[in-house]
Amino acid sequence: MRRLRLVLGDQLSFDNRALADFDPSSDAVLMIESASESTTVWSGKPRIAIFLSAMRHFAIEIAECGWPLIYLRVDDDLPGGFAERLGAVIATHRPESLVVCEPGEWRMLEIVQRAARDGGCALDLQPDTHFLCSRAAFATWAGSKKSLRMEFFYRWMRAQQGVLIDADRQPLGGRWNFDTENRKGFGKNGPQALPTPAHFEPDAVTREVFALIEKEFPDHPGALERFGWPVCRADALIALARFIDERLDDFGEHQDAMWSDMPFGWHALLSSSLNLKLISPREVIDACLARHAKRPVPLASLEGFIRQILGWREFIRGVYWLDMPKMREANHYGHRRPLPRWYWTGDTHMNCMRQSVGQTLELGYAHHIQRLMVTGQFALLAEVRPQEVADWYLAVYVDAVEWAELPNVAGMALHALGDRFTSKPYIASGAYINRMSNYCKGCRYETSRRVDGADGKGGTSLACPVTTLYWNFIAGHYEALAGNPRTVMMVKNFDRIGPEERAAIAAQAARTLDGIDRL
Repeated sequence: MRRLRLVLGDQLSFDNRALADFDPSSDAVLMIESASESTTVWSGKPRIAIFLSAMRHFAIEIAECGWPLIYLRVDDDLPGGFAERLGAVIATHRPESLVVCEPGEWRMLEIVQRAARDGGCALDLQPDTHFLCSRAAFATWAGSKKSLRMEFFYRWMRAQQGVLIDADRQPLGGRWNFDTENRKGFGKNGPQALPTPAHFEPDAVTREVFALIEKEFPDHPGALERFGWPVCRADALIALARFIDERLDDFGEHQDAMWSDMPFGWHALLSSSLNLKLISPREVIDACLARHAKRPVPLASLEGFIRQILGWREFIRGVYWLDMPKMREANHYGHRRPLPRWYWTGDTHMNCMRQSVGQTLELGYAHHIQRLMVTGQFALLAEVRPQEVADWYLAVYVDAVEWAELPNVAGMALHALGDRFTSKPYIASGAYINRMSNYCKGCRYETSRRVDGADGKGGTSLACPVTTLYWNFIAGHYEALAGNPRTVMMVKNFDRIGPEERAAIAAQAARTLDGIDRL
């Protein structure tokens, strides 16, 4: 064997540079399923299913090309984790070189490098051309800046790619960013005329994966009954077309809104397909622009969606590779508390958390505000160790790959990286969740209450844990928040609280944190 072409589980594209110039007479493709990739973090069943099913569908396409394929399944006789399995294949076939596209995870890069070195074969590491900004280009843009801001990178990328730029090289519509127009709640009547996203009925390959999961990973969290994610390129293209035709126009206005039993709203649901590389960011952007040229899309929706693809996604990937491996251990606030047990079950009286965690476990999905301002914010306010939170996010979401997940969780949701690329911690009291959802209606906790008190009917009105911990966080980080123009109003509002109530908030927060698994 001359070249062993390794295709990782999130590199499922024939545009993968590791497959370029394939010679069937001397090369072979290698794909490895391994139980270790589902147990390094305690992966949820929907996440395991989407990766294994997508890999098996891509393997079928490889085989249809007539290319030699070595495919190791989770339940094959070959023991060991991914590293051991890769080493065994190299030892058996003795290739001259191991060819692989840049892995999306620092840990996997180290595994691949070690396997090639120990196996005595050359490592041919190919650039990942799926992305519109290479790691080298991002490092050049970042330079020696201590703080990075996505907005400036996004504007640079817009100019570089010629996206939403007019004939005078100015931003279309006269503004780079329409985010202020995309923050509306639903109001008391809730969402109206919700579109139905594409759902892909599991085929024989996917059902075989389900059976494998129930056999090999029966105790893992999550459920498979409602699994309907794209697991091949044909499905991903259908999902893209359905979003552009039916949900892109209204994507912007309510993209931050939440509602009970509304898991999808107008969101694109394309992140898993993008992160598996079933579709590319360039074709997603081009499809949006083609639709806009044919039938104009409201600019706030068009720009808001493209910013997520061309701006945030590319930026996050660049920061990940720039700051690893130290990013993995970052803990700006020194938080050490364990993750509440109900993150794995959804069994909590807090309706916002029960809805968001329950949906996550059932579907392997929650949209960005549920992740940032519900599950993420609560973990920050509850002083949970960032690494435990990051492991949870990596485990439970179908679109979770570490280059995307870790910076979003550590940097955005938890502010564990300090001001590296976010200028403030994203925190709010329960009033924000009440404004952006109906989660607080009927919840046992009172959003407006900072401490427990009489309900006026001879009983007790319970304080919202989010509200209590929000004010407790401000008290604990008063000076830093007072010195930040973006958070100074929080401190000014805190200053209106008298000393007796501040003491009561501190006591309530201590009780909340001590009994966090019973909330």
